[in-house]
Parts: sequence; C-alpha cells; structure tokens
Amino acid sequence: MLVDQLHLQAAADFAVLGTGARAALGSAALLGHLPEEVAERALWWQRHIVELLTGLPPDAPAGARPRPEYDPAVRSLAERERAKAAELAAMGEEISARTVKRKRQRYEAGGVEAVVDRRLAPHASLLGQADPRLVAAIRQVIAESVDASTRTIEYARWRTEQILATEHGKDTVEMPSRATFYRLFGKLSRGVHVTGSARTRRSLADQPAGPFRYEQVAAPGELMQIDSTPMDVLVRLDEGVPGRVELCGLVDVATRTIAAAVLRPTTKSVDASLLLARALTPEPMRPGWAQALAMSRSVLPHRRLLTLDERLEHAAARPVIIPETIVCDRGKAFISENFRAACRSLEINFQPCHPRSPAEKPHIERTLESVATLFCQFLPGHLGRTAEHRGRRVEDEPLWSMMEIQELLDEWLVAKWQTRHHDGLRDPGSPGRTFTPNQKYASLIESSGYVPLALTGDDFVELLPATWRAVNSYGVKINHRIYDCAELGPLRRQPSGVTRKRDLWEIHRDPYDASWIWVSNHWEGGWIPVPWKHLGSVPQPFGDLAWDHAAADLRQRGEKDPSEMQIAQAVADLLARASQGPDGESSDRATRPSRRERRVAARTRAAAESPGQRPPTPEATPVSSDDPPAHDAEEEDDQQDEEIAKVIPLGVFDPFKEADKRW
Repeated sequence: MLVDQLHLQAAADFAVLGTGARAALGSAALLGHLPEEVAERALWWQRHIVELLTGLPPDAPAGARPRPEYDPAVRSLAERERAKAAELAAMGEEISARTVKRKRQRYEAGGVEAVVDRRLAPHASLLGQADPRLVAAIRQVIAESVDASTRTIEYARWRTEQILATEHGKDTVEMPSRATFYRLFGKLSRGVHVTGSARTRRSLADQPAGPFRYEQVAAPGELMQIDSTPMDVLVRLDEGVPGRVELCGLVDVATRTIAAAVLRPTTKSVDASLLLARALTPEPMRPGWAQALAMSRSVLPHRRLLTLDERLEHAAARPVIIPETIVCDRGKAFISENFRAACRSLEINFQPCHPRSPAEKPHIERTLESVATLFCQFLPGHLGRTAEHRGRRVEDEPLWSMMEIQELLDEWLVAKWQTRHHDGLRDPGSPGRTFTPNQKYASLIESSGYVPLALTGDDFVELLPATWRAVNSYGVKINHRIYDCAELGPLRRQPSGVTRKRDLWEIHRDPYDASWIWVSNHWEGGWIPVPWKHLGSVPQPFGDLAWDHAAADLRQRGEKDPSEMQIAQAVADLLARASQGPDGESSDRATRPSRRERRVAARTRAAAESPGQRPPTPEATPVSSDDPPAHDAEEEDDQQDEEIAKVIPLGVFDPFKEADKRW
C-alpha cells in the first residue's frame, strides 16, 4: 500500500514513533588544544565506545560484520558493556563495566570532548579557585564605577575590602595578594573600561544586553536619524572672537546620505526644523565649484528626475530625500513642540529614542564622528576629540568664519561624502562590493520612486517656534518686547477662537532675529508679519541671546525692572563696543567690552547669518513713536562738496557707525 507523504504528514493523528536520542557529536576541534597524550586517550575511548554502540569500530572496512559479543541484534547494551570491560582488562587496562558505562553515557551526551580525562587536561577555569563572595564584591565595585569618575585598581581593591567587611564581617573573607587581585580584577572587568575613559564606560553600559536589531530599509527617506554635536573646530565668529559651534546633521539610513548639515552657535528647535526644509531643497551649485560636482555629471538619474522636479536643473550631486520617519534623541531641540509640529506638518513620523540610548541611532552617531575625522581635522583650529588631544594656542591659528566653514562643508559633502564608498552599503549577493551614497540612491530610486515637495514662504514660517499670546491695544508683547502694526487692528482685544489655548493667538518667531514675528490669522487664514516697535532704534537685528545678556547686565547694575528701551539701547551699546575690539578707540579698561560680551555679540551676529533658507522678511516700516529723527543729509553733502578736490577711496559700509550718526 502506497500513501502520499503530504497526506500522511497532514493527518491529525500523524506522529513519529520509535525515535531515540541521537548521540551528540561534540567538538573534536578542542582536542587540538590538549596535550598529545590526552587527545590520543580520548580518541582511543571513542573507538571502543563506537564499537560498543554500533557493533563496528569507526575504521571498519565496508561490508564488515560485528563481532558476536558486540552485535546489537544479539547482545543487550549491558552485555556489550561487560564484554568491552573484559576485553580492556585482557589488554592490561584495569577498567570495570561500570566505568565503561559511565564513559558511554558521557560520550552520548557530549561527544568525544566529554570523554577527556580532566585530571590530565590543563585547568581552563576563568576565575580559578577564587571565593564566590570575593567575586561578587568585585562585580559590585565594577557596577558602581559606571556613573562614577575613573579611579585606579587600588581604589577598587580598597572598596572590595569595605564591601566584604560590611556584608560578611571583618576578616571573614580572606583578601588575595595584590598581584592575585589585579589578575582577578582584570578578568572580571575586561571590556568595561573601569580604569579607562568614563565616556566609553557609560556608553558601553547603556548598550542593550541583547543583540543589535538590523533595520531593513528599502527606500530613501524610509528611516532617517538626526542629531547634533559640538564641532571639533574653532571658528572666527566676529571681530576675531574664537568660538565653538555645533554641527546638526540628518542622515538617511538606506543610502547613508547626509541630507542636510548646518553649523549653528547653539542648536535650537528652529535649527532642527529648518534642517528638514533644507533636506527637501536641492543643493544649488555655488560659484567656484567644479562642474564635476553637478548632478548632471553624477551617477544620479538627473534627466529622469528633472522631468519631475525642475529645481534640479542647476543642482549639485546631492539627492533630495523626503523623510518618512525620523529618529532622534531626547535633546531639547528635538523633543520640542516646534520640531514635533514641523514633523506633523510635513507628515513625518516622529520617533524619539529611550533616554541614554545612543545605540538606537548608531548611524547618525557614527556619521558625525566620520565628519570629524574626514573633514574637521584638516581645518585650522582643530581641537581634537578631548582636551588631551588638543594642541597649544589653537585660537591663534588662522580661523575660518562659521559661514566659510559652512560653505566648505557643503562642498565637501557633495565632492567627498556622496562619492565615497561606504562599508555599510554592500551588495548582498556580492559582499565584497561596496556602493557610494549616490550609487545606492540611484539604485533604490528605481523601485521606490520620487515625488517632489516644494516649500513656500508660509511653510518656512510654519517651521519656526510657536508661542501663544494675546493681541492687546498696544500690540503683542513677547519677552518684554512689543510688536505692533496696522494689520493687527481687527484682532486687538479679540478672542482667536482656539478655546484649547484660552482664545490666544498663535505666533511664530525666529529666536535668532527678534525684529519680526508672524501672527496666525485664525479668522481669515494666512500670516500677518509684525515688526518690533523699536526696530529702528538698533543698528542690526539681534536675537534672544544678546537681549537676555543685556537685561541681566542691567539688573546687575541696579535696574530692578529695566524698560524695553533701556534693554534695546544696552544691546546696541553691547554690539557697538564689541565691534570695536580690544584695540578699538576706547582705551579705558572699564569701558572695554568683556570677553563674555564680545562672545555674546559675536555669536548673535553669527546666528543671524543663516546658512540655509530663512523666512521672508517683509518690507514694512515699523510702527514706533520713539524712532529717532533722520540725520541731516544736506549737511553731509556740504561737507563732501568742500573736499571735492581730494580723492577719497570708497570705504566699507559700517552699520555701527551709521547707527551712531542717527543719534
């Protein structure tokens, strides 16, 4: 009778009967690390045990028949064990049937490795004969060192004695010698960096205990990671003031493309939001760039993409990637409501990591380190990873400005990073072949497709940080600054209709430029640009950093509640004094700006020079009753007419001197 195997196995009462336990193979490779006589003895036992179990030795020729005393069809297992013991006794081996049985059981459980005589093999225990209580105390010391400062092994030895005395009593557990403790501590703390870098020790402790999960991504933008880190380069902020800036980057996991990277004095939520906008915008070709950096000269499918997105006509060889999911850490700039709102408006899934879990976004962590090693170390003013890697008088080197480094970084990303073979981009069929980010993007875009997403001026306003305020008779007041214009007339003292926000009005503002705010018109839609009331009283736009510093300085001088005009004038004086430098016109030490004042002014002006696209600034005259009168232009013309015979070279426009003339 023949039965189909598929029908037989599909039956409800199908079961395999009569299966026995198969002998384990074991690891014969371990015999090579044993002494020769010990390995030969184990193989000798294997030959006899195999004959006892199967009836034939391992080297039996084909067609051989078992000996009668070892035939499994005739003799039982106990009879064969007694026969093997008698045979070995005749050979001069004093071995009983019970010993043969024990060796047979070990062989069936662990293979040839289990029949090794451990008395003749070298001792391979990790901890030797150490007291378990001593080992537990050392492990506790290692666990305590994760969040503590780095100390020496001698401290760990002292701390171990304290733990043993507290838990088991003094002199109850004998402490080993100093050399023995050092060897034991080295075995237990291997790979933990107890006496090494504290940063590495905490990073290893934060890693998950299980295996790392591999993210399967098949399209550009499917999974992207964002992070910021201090850049290991000093920059020249303004008037020669050296300072350090932060690098904020966005990397695509599928292609390892750095979709956007910007330098800012400090990373804020507006920087993270505008970084998304820059990733959605093609990188334009800059004057002075080689034509080989154009997208039309690269491996990217420029002609096919140009039919879908006209913005790529003069674009550089950097892909435009629209994020679907963004992974970030718990930094204030990334978990802020502004960045979350930007992700919601662009329909991006926002996925924050667990606290202190850099392993959940390893690609951006390693990418920022690669930028430091492949780009930053070639710049003057390189600081190194830590203070111990820093050279002397780095601030005296010819430093680039933040905008100049931004230009260099943009060109380097297109010329080097996007054309560099990445070890994480390998062909699954040919693991020895690697791809560049541009090559990987070109291959994935064929299956995933491309849909352009162009942002308008209102979209950039949407990406700015939001706050909720009331529109009063005098306008809108934010951080002691009053904003007002004629377009706010219908909204004054009126509820916005947003009950969940107590009928307040939604207002977006740029923390790096306090000159304008944008009020959302909840009744008719759109945005109303509103200027600052004292916009004409300061020489240039400034942000919250300079404003807060000036307000704190006034309070230290005795002004309990400085007025808005006083703070504005203090900011203007701060910028003017900082622009003169330490060798300026003022030689009095009391009137010179302090190092902090110069740094605040320099960082404020550097932040005002945005490397990417910014919200459009309306051309409007601010409403202010305190605007200073304009200077007499006819008087200046008369002075120039008097010296008409003298040739005066064209100088550089100085906004601070022009502002002083207005007073």
